[in-house]
Amino acid sequence: MQMLKLILAISIITFLLGACTTSSSGRIYSAKDALQVEDVEEGVLESVELAMIRKDGTIVGTAGGTVLGAIAASTIGGGTGKQIATVGGAVIGGLLGHYFEQGITDKNALKLVIKLDSGEKVVIIQEADVSFQKGERVNVFSSRNNNTKRVSKL
Repeated sequence: MQMLKLILAISIITFLLGACTTSSSGRIYSAKDALQVEDVEEGVLESVELAMIRKDGTIVGTAGGTVLGAIAASTIGGGTGKQIATVGGAVIGGLLGHYFEQGITDKNALKLVIKLDSGEKVVIIQEADVSFQKGERVNVFSSRNNNTKRVSKL
């Protein structure tokens, strides 16, 4: 029965973590963004810095880790020792689950400072799936649907 609970909890966590992923890529579009009009401006990259995109506000990893930690630790000892182990397992599991989720959902990114040909300066942070260099000419795509911007090589 304990093993069934463990397998069920792992399955739920895996499903939820997979459902939580979104893309901040300059090259990946969702199905609803495909075939939509975007405005294009040209500019020059003034700076390129490493950044990290971190998804905030989810407790899936923490909650899942807490459950798994409590289930695993509840098999240790008996009586008061078992209760203490269960609580300790829940706390440690919650912390490990939180950091595990961050490791899965954190994405390497670039902070791109662009001086548009119009004279305006913008900063766009997107996944680091394309390499850029200072001084390079780029296109900045602005969505008319959701106010997002993406950068691509010219």
